[in-house]
Amino acid sequence: MEHDSLTAVADLTKDIDRLVGPDPSTFADAESMEALLRQFLRLEAVITEAAAAFDASDEWAADGAKSAAAWLARRCRLPLGHTRRVVHRGRALRHLPACSEAWKDGSINGAHVDGLSAVRRDSTEEQLERDEQVLVDEAKHLRFDQFAKMVAYWEQHADPDGTDEGAESRAARRDVYLEQSFQGVWLGKMTLDPVSGAIVSNELCRIERELFEADWTEARERLGREPTSGELSRTPGQRKSDALVEMATRSGTAPENGRRPAPLFSVFVDYECLHGRICQLAQGTVVAPGSLVPWLDEALIERAVFGPDARVEIGATSRLFTGATRRAIELRDRECTHPYCDIPAHDCQVDHIIPFAQNGPTTQENGRLLCGFHNRLRNQRPPPSA
Repeated sequence: MEHDSLTAVADLTKDIDRLVGPDPSTFADAESMEALLRQFLRLEAVITEAAAAFDASDEWAADGAKSAAAWLARRCRLPLGHTRRVVHRGRALRHLPACSEAWKDGSINGAHVDGLSAVRRDSTEEQLERDEQVLVDEAKHLRFDQFAKMVAYWEQHADPDGTDEGAESRAARRDVYLEQSFQGVWLGKMTLDPVSGAIVSNELCRIERELFEADWTEARERLGREPTSGELSRTPGQRKSDALVEMATRSGTAPENGRRPAPLFSVFVDYECLHGRICQLAQGTVVAPGSLVPWLDEALIERAVFGPDARVEIGATSRLFTGATRRAIELRDRECTHPYCDIPAHDCQVDHIIPFAQNGPTTQENGRLLCGFHNRLRNQRPPPSA
C-alpha cells in the first residue's frame, strides 16, 4: 500500500512539473483557469482527508510532535493555524460523506465543508444526515453567499432554539480592542454580531465610497484622463482607515453642541532650550513635527510663555489657578507630578506648592499638577500620636 501511494505521488509530481514548466500565462484563458481550479480543489480534498488519517495514525508522535498539526506545520513550514484547520476539516469530513465526494469531484470546496460542519451538532445531526445531499447539490450551482444563506435558514428550521441561543452567544462575544503601541500607533480589531456589524460596515462603506469618489476626481484632474485604481492618492486600506476616523468625527458633531475635532497645538516659547523638546498629543503620545502639517488648516494654536515676567490672567493673590496661569502649568507638567502617578493634566488639579493659607502665591512657579487623590493625600493631617 505504501509503495502504491508513493507511486501515485510520484506520478502527480511529474504531472505538476509539466504544468510548472510553461509560462503561467499559457493557462490564462477562462477554460484553463476553471479546469485548473477544479483539479486544485480535488487535490485539496485528498490532502485534507489524508491529514485526518495521518492524525489518527499517531505516526507523527514518533518524532516527538505534540499533534499531527504541529508535525505538518514543522515539516512543511506552514502556519500552525493552517495545519490545524486542515486536520479539523478532515475530521469533519468523516461525518459528511456527500461533502467528501463532491469536494473530491471538484464541485465544492473547503468553505462549503466548513459551512456545513459549523451547523452540525447533537440537535441537528439527524436532520443533517438526512438533508446533506440536498444541501451539497445546491452548493454545486449556487454562489457561495447564496449557499451560506440557505444553510442559515436550514439551521433555523432544524434547530430554532439552538439558533436563537447561538445568536445571543455571538452578540455576547462582541468586543472592540483598540490600544496604543509603543510608538503611538493605534492597533485594534473588532468582533460584532451580524446586526451590529452590518450597521458599522454599511456606514463605513458609505463614507469610504465618498472618499473614493473624491480621490478619483482629484486623480482625473491631476492626470487629465480617467485614472486607474493604482493612480489614486490613497490605497483601499488607507481610505477605509480615513473613513473610520471620519465616522468618529461625524459622531462628535452629532450632539447639539458638537463640532469637528480641532487639534490644539501648544507652542512653548524658549522652553526647549531650558527643558528639552516637547512635541506630543494631549495624552502624551510623542509625534513627529512633520505630522502636524496636514492639520494646520483645522488646528488651534496656543502660545505659552514661561518665566517670572510672563503675562498671566490672574493675580498672585487669587485663590484658584485659572486662565493662562493654569494652562501654562498644565502644559509644563503634563501629568500629576507625584512620582507614582501618571494621571493626565486634564484630570488633575493645580495645587499650591507653598500652601495658599501660608501666603503661597498663585503663580506658575508655585503651582504644580496633582490628581485629586494625591492632592487630598498631601493635605491629610498626620494621625494623632498614641
